[in-house]
Amino acid sequence: MATAEQQGTAKTTSSRRPCVVSFSGIDGSGKTTQIEALLAWLRDAGLRVHMLRFWDDIAVFGRMRETMSHTLFKSEKGIGSPDRPVERRDKNVRAWYMTAARLYLYFLDAARLAFVIATTSRKDADVVIFDRFLYDELANLDFGNPMARAYARLLMRLVPRPDVAFVLDADPVQARARKPEYPLDFIHRNRAAYLTLVKLTEGVTVLEPLAAEDVAEIVLREVSSALSRPVSEGLSHEQPLVHN
Repeated sequence: MATAEQQGTAKTTSSRRPCVVSFSGIDGSGKTTQIEALLAWLRDAGLRVHMLRFWDDIAVFGRMRETMSHTLFKSEKGIGSPDRPVERRDKNVRAWYMTAARLYLYFLDAARLAFVIATTSRKDADVVIFDRFLYDELANLDFGNPMARAYARLLMRLVPRPDVAFVLDADPVQARARKPEYPLDFIHRNRAAYLTLVKLTEGVTVLEPLAAEDVAEIVLREVSSALSRPVSEGLSHEQPLVHN
């Protein structure tokens, strides 16, 4: 049963545009656990929630890209688990032609993401949750290259920022143990790229690798705070609504 605070939150958000929340981070960082906890809390509060999965609902040519990773790079299918590891070969392939393809496809994905956010903002929902966001693609770039950092800044200017953006940090060894899909050296590089992205943009909250219930408490506090204060019409490209 919803608490008085949750019921009050539901009433104050029902007449305005949805609050947009995104979850990002390396594979195995616990995004699914936190999303499910937030979904349960929001629905218990009587809020209408719209869920969007980046790879399924946003990525352009998603099926073709997945097929290519299986046929060209012999990437194994499925999701890795402790009792059934898989060997993925897609975002960890660093050939020059893959980098060129990523720059093109990520631009298309950013344009589609901006469109979907604008469209979703008019739908009948109080909260929109993104399971992964543009940050999860940009983290595949090599930020040792200044051009890659400039490109990331450009795309992040094109896409409206979420009201609440989370990046879940995790120890690469533990993350790979939970979800064994990519080589450990790539996971270390990927984690470093996420932390670099946080420095390149404002309004992203890094969730330290704490116990799941402690992380959930921080998530609920941040989202509750965003829901309880006025939100301007449309998402802002310049003024973040959430700070570290």
